[in-house]
Amino acid sequence: MLDKLDIARALREMGMLLQLKGENPYRARAYDAGAEALEGLADDLGALVSGKKLTSIRGIGAALAAQIAELYQTGRSEQLDKLRAELPRGVLELSQVPGMTLKRIKALHEALGVGSVAELKQACLTGKVRGVKGFGAKIESSLLEGIHRHETHDDRVLLVDALELAEPLLDHVRGCEATAQAELAGGIRRWEETVARVDLVAAADDAGPVLDCFARFPRVAEVEERGASRCAVRFSGGLRGELLCVPPRDYAAALHHRTGAPAYVDALGALARELGFTLDERGLLRGDERLAVTTEEDLYRHLGLPFIAPELREGAEDIVAAATRDSGDDALIEQRDIQGMVHCHTVYSDGKNTIEEMALAAEAMGMKYLTITDHSPAAHYAGGVGLDRLKQQWDEIARVQERVKVKLLRGTESDILESGSLDYPDAILEQFDVIIASIHARMKMDADQMTRRLVSAMKQPVFKIWGHALGRLIQRREPFACRVEEVLDAVAESRAAVEVNGDPYRLDMEPRWIKEARKRGIRFVISTDAHSTSALHNLRFGVGTARRGGLRRGEVLNALGPAAFKKAVRPAA
Repeated sequence: MLDKLDIARALREMGMLLQLKGENPYRARAYDAGAEALEGLADDLGALVSGKKLTSIRGIGAALAAQIAELYQTGRSEQLDKLRAELPRGVLELSQVPGMTLKRIKALHEALGVGSVAELKQACLTGKVRGVKGFGAKIESSLLEGIHRHETHDDRVLLVDALELAEPLLDHVRGCEATAQAELAGGIRRWEETVARVDLVAAADDAGPVLDCFARFPRVAEVEERGASRCAVRFSGGLRGELLCVPPRDYAAALHHRTGAPAYVDALGALARELGFTLDERGLLRGDERLAVTTEEDLYRHLGLPFIAPELREGAEDIVAAATRDSGDDALIEQRDIQGMVHCHTVYSDGKNTIEEMALAAEAMGMKYLTITDHSPAAHYAGGVGLDRLKQQWDEIARVQERVKVKLLRGTESDILESGSLDYPDAILEQFDVIIASIHARMKMDADQMTRRLVSAMKQPVFKIWGHALGRLIQRREPFACRVEEVLDAVAESRAAVEVNGDPYRLDMEPRWIKEARKRGIRFVISTDAHSTSALHNLRFGVGTARRGGLRRGEVLNALGPAAFKKAVRPAA
């Protein structure tokens, strides 16, 4: 008899196969939703099946309930068997190779009998793929490159996508009775914008049951390696993961070791040796004596260093910065420090929710103010707000303000035009409470042109916040060309601040430029760039990026209360 995790795994396979077939994406996602519901199910599954009460579980309708009941009672699914029969052998494995669409998988299966990555690699190496209709030498070469990335685990995924898997996985491991502690580590804990794998560290007196639990997570497609204290897996979708499980006394040291980037870990190890210690993932030794390290703070104290936040564990320079930091400096910004949501869109431009819906959502999150910053007229593709509709929006903001507690600020995301001027006449710009100034068009200007454009924009007399500074979309669009330091000089000399954009597909500006801006005394806002109520939760990505750049509470304008923030960003001098 299958248990709930086995059934969840089968549902995810059905969802993936349906997606590969090109079925309605909502139908495919329904299977994922059903799997998630089963993974979190506290009630007895057998009782729900026998009592025909599966539909009482949120996210499970009649059709999905029938699939779950069939799997529970018979150990198989007629629909899953049918999907497997309809699609080529090895379709899920082959779909993990970049460039292998279902059409290509079918063509190579029919022509060459390819049913695995190993067979695909052999067919490419022997030049057989280029001879199949619709392929050729160029595609064959790109598939070999994709296979190499697949085999070397060189496929990085966006942090937001990794967290979608990692957070339920962490809950799953923490739910194991044998687990004393568990935490995410690696690039995820450092809030890197893309990660190559999901790392976890757990503490338990007996690692075996915890490793078993990890390996049985429904989205695990394959256990690639297992030892006495670690387990490496490949998840459905191709992302890799690894759990290290250590005795409780070694947990803090292991978590620290598995969190830092390799360059950071090596540099801290070298410092430890200079001080007469040996540092590894099991702890800190002075000769044969193991020092007590019950928290990460203990480890740094033994080394004579202040605590270094996970987000700042990238290289040797972070250790130097920590050692020379003034003890009177503000602490790194935290999400709880943020008092207002900045850079929010509504149905007046390309947002999905009304002003009131956005206000109530921000209020529910404990925010004290919300900026309504819809697009300006030049962004016609995004429904930019023309002058005729601007008065209408301001009137609605005033009406909604009477019904909500959160302070609403009238704003705009004003396009930086080709000339460097801001969209809307100056007389209108001065009437806003806040201006986000962003580039959305003409991004292919050369570095000289773009630098002049941005410098001109920053020198405009109104106070403005430089929005999603370099226009990048992670893994999709490179930052546009400009001399960033020259623009930052202009920001520092002008009435301007810089946005740390929390949209997980942007995370702009990057930490390296945040550090350069900080050297110039520039102020920041941490934004959500929210186009819906759910996107207000982008805030954590903005805070994570800000922390990677070393931002302190006193440098973040929306850590101020409503009145102080409004005064700080007021466009008119």
